[in-house]
Amino acid sequence: MKAKRVIRRALADRDVDEAVDYYLSEGSVQAALGFIGALEQAYAHIGRHPASGSPRYAHELALPDLRCWRLTGYPYLVFFVEREDHIDVWRVLHGERDIPAWMREPDQS
Repeated sequence: MKAKRVIRRALADRDVDEAVDYYLSEGSVQAALGFIGALEQAYAHIGRHPASGSPRYAHELALPDLRCWRLTGYPYLVFFVEREDHIDVWRVLHGERDIPAWMREPDQS
């Protein structure tokens, strides 16, 4: 099976920038680099196996196609929808946030 292309929305990129900035502000270049590596692995995984993402928030948000995938070693979740020819990454959020509230934030992509 060929991996689908992973396309990130502007909000997802902003989420990633904020996470990296946080790790750097804490003085941990290693954590920032590790986060980026874990994110790249997550993108590769969901590109190959999108159905393995959890539908947990799909029910809560009434978005039946929404899935999420937890980053390895980091408390972040990648929220995405599988499309016919690509993976649409909506957000990359810290798992301790109020996910439903953050997901309802207007999209600026």
